[in-house]
Amino acid sequence: MSSIKSRILNVLFWSVISAAFIGPGTVTTATKAGAYFHFDLMWALAFSTIACILLQEASARVTIHSGMNLAKAIAKQFENRSAKGLVLMLVIGAIVLGSAAYETGNILGSMAGLGLIFDVPQYILVTLIGILAFIALSLKSVQTIAKVMGGVVFLMGIAFITTAVLVKPSISDIFKGIFIPTVPQSSGAGLLILGIIGTTVVPYDLFLGSGVLDKSQKISEMRFGLTVAIILGGLISMAIMTVGTVIEGEFTYDALVSALSEKIGTYAVFVFGFGMFAAGFSSSITAPLVSSITAKSFFEEKSVTKWKTQGVYYKMVYMGVLIIGLGFGYAQVEPIPAIILAQALNGLILPFISVFLIFVINDPVLMGKGKTNGWLSNIMLGIITWITMVLGAISVVESISTGFHLNLTDSNRFIVVIAIISLIVSIIIVFSVGAYKRKREKILFVKDFIKV
Repeated sequence: MSSIKSRILNVLFWSVISAAFIGPGTVTTATKAGAYFHFDLMWALAFSTIACILLQEASARVTIHSGMNLAKAIAKQFENRSAKGLVLMLVIGAIVLGSAAYETGNILGSMAGLGLIFDVPQYILVTLIGILAFIALSLKSVQTIAKVMGGVVFLMGIAFITTAVLVKPSISDIFKGIFIPTVPQSSGAGLLILGIIGTTVVPYDLFLGSGVLDKSQKISEMRFGLTVAIILGGLISMAIMTVGTVIEGEFTYDALVSALSEKIGTYAVFVFGFGMFAAGFSSSITAPLVSSITAKSFFEEKSVTKWKTQGVYYKMVYMGVLIIGLGFGYAQVEPIPAIILAQALNGLILPFISVFLIFVINDPVLMGKGKTNGWLSNIMLGIITWITMVLGAISVVESISTGFHLNLTDSNRFIVVIAIISLIVSIIIVFSVGAYKRKREKILFVKDFIKV
């Protein structure tokens, strides 16, 4: 019985990853995909779920074997190198600034969910969300926060899955969408596919997972809890896409509410509204949390006391991110320039983190002898690295397009060109890993010889 209890708690703990990636962006993207293409893009959710598991497992394995979370491992990898300052600034900028920008969407998303249930002024909803988020972030242990978020994800899952079941979808169409990949010829389909993957495979979650992980956890325990939690998150995203299929015509949340009310009943709107609130609320906690964890990892050596969990500087970071989100929530204004910048930074750091992972996971000096990747794992990570490069390039170009009112990403042909270039680069990286691994093994051999 105790074994079953520990496994449930383990899954609950790792559900913090699902809490982070299932936010208003996922709800909007998945619902939109369901509305426009029904179940045709379900395979993209399945792929992104597998990709998320592979990257999170690699990140967690680095933490368990090296004793350092991902942020510290990056700092260690670039130690005594001239590029260290630039790399650290890029990471801090992408994580902290990005979290602050997207926190606005999290607050507004959770507020919109509550707005479907309660007819009260929006400033009251924003205040309530802010108080609840502050209470959760004030918990002394990040592991406790992770488990609380796991509970929120559980309730969110019930809400979205219940709504999806009430829609009475075709099971055969769902399985067809999962196992038979298709790319609709409609304009913008390619970007929507990348959007589905991009809302699940994000660098923030990698820092979050490695930051909250108990370093004493066994590899087998980590793999079980992480895999089950992320698969459940993927199923929730699929449920959201299923709900989107009830919409006929142009996608808006008003159209979704109208369709749900007509097809199922008004109560379905309330259930979906709670799911939206839970998605936004959970992400509104994980965004400030990952900012504090990342900043702490880089700067705590300079002031250990002030950077400890719930220390002065640690609190300042998460309160700063939360206050920015609440401020724009009260103003009901979306900070477009900040979000465009955050998207560009995200586009830069996502492939960088993926490349870093594939090299560090093959570094015997950091990981330890016999604890590096095998060839099959490297090929799979190479495929994920290729996808992150495509996502990164598209994200940067799309941000430039939005900022300068250009139409650079409307054509699927443009995405194909980027995909081919990224594939060539990814193949070169995978082949370079072998040489890097042999070089590091020689260094480890010399160190072991000197010890003897």
